[in-house]
Amino acid sequence: MFKRIPGTKDILPDEAGRWQTIEATARQILALYNYREMRTPLIEEASLFNRTLGTATEIVQKQMFLIHNQQDLYSLRPEGTASIARSYLENNLDKTCGFIKLYYIGPMFRLERPQKGRLRQFHHIGCEAIGSQEATLDIETIGLAVHLLKSFSIADYKIKINSLGCPKDKQTLSLNLKHGLQKEKQKLCADCQVRMENNVLRILDCKNDSCKEIIKALALKDTHLCPDCLSHFKEVKNGLNSLAISFEVEPQLVRGLDYYNRTVFEFTHSNLGSQDAIGAGGRYNNLIKELGGPDTGGIGFAFGIERLLLASKSPAEKQINNLVYLITLGDEARKAGIKILHQLRSSNIPGDTDYLGSSLKSAMRAANDAGARYVLILGEDELKKGTISLKDMSNSSQKEIKIQDLTGELKC
Repeated sequence: MFKRIPGTKDILPDEAGRWQTIEATARQILALYNYREMRTPLIEEASLFNRTLGTATEIVQKQMFLIHNQQDLYSLRPEGTASIARSYLENNLDKTCGFIKLYYIGPMFRLERPQKGRLRQFHHIGCEAIGSQEATLDIETIGLAVHLLKSFSIADYKIKINSLGCPKDKQTLSLNLKHGLQKEKQKLCADCQVRMENNVLRILDCKNDSCKEIIKALALKDTHLCPDCLSHFKEVKNGLNSLAISFEVEPQLVRGLDYYNRTVFEFTHSNLGSQDAIGAGGRYNNLIKELGGPDTGGIGFAFGIERLLLASKSPAEKQINNLVYLITLGDEARKAGIKILHQLRSSNIPGDTDYLGSSLKSAMRAANDAGARYVLILGEDELKKGTISLKDMSNSSQKEIKIQDLTGELKC
């Protein structure tokens, strides 16, 4: 027997309703903010992620699903922002739209050890606003994320924010961090000792407890920020306060991707255990320029759908639908049932029937399991009279109606 690949998950019919609800809710809320959907390929040139995410990041070094095709090297997308940026430039949206708001919903892939809240194939709801560096957009973006979480009925989350500043500020932060850690280098984990040389900011992402304690002792602040970036961050904080959005400034928050600068943020939830982030994002004001486009700002975030479901902890609800379930008794009724189902579906009324030749009792059980709103019962007696029994499963009421009136009755 074949089994699913570790780190992947089958979304079964009983679960799919929750996914559909989250996706539909997200589309509705995103439309309120004038975001439009974009769908990019699942596969991209690996060099796209090497360049945008950073060669020293965990994703590029350890987690990309690589595909060798003769002279080409491809990767299943590990995140959505790089693909959106590539498409934005390739399709000349920078020339036709300038400022644009885009969102995406779909699977991402990372080759890592599966655990609670961490899969090799996972799904993101993400959005990107490209073309502005205004702090008001940062405020709106974080406000949008909060709006989404409330619409998903998720509470008790925390918002952490920080500012990395501009590229010069990030360089200053890196130098300060390297200087502060120099005496503690031998106490860092093996990975962080390598990060000291390759990309010291990655140390701030380390999950090793001893490394986290060493970083905490540095008591990082915002002294690396230039006046412009300090002013920008102050405006973001004031704007969030004006919207009554609670947040914590976390100086150690850098996110794990090199393209981030200025505002970064993360949403965490205690229901997720060690992998407590349900979503995160930030600014990437240099990303478009680095890919050959104009010098323009961008900001975005993504929520992991699997983590949203874990955070909500709401049970899988039985779907309420208007399914009409037809039960036929006898060969002649079964033949007549084919035409009745065709008429229902042609009138946009969902219909189904028993295909196992079950008894009336078993067929009723199947109708209930299917979540049917109505059950039709058609036997020889009904056929002779040109009628059919209609049972409303919501209140167990039952009546007999003319077959020719069935469609009109169900549409009332």
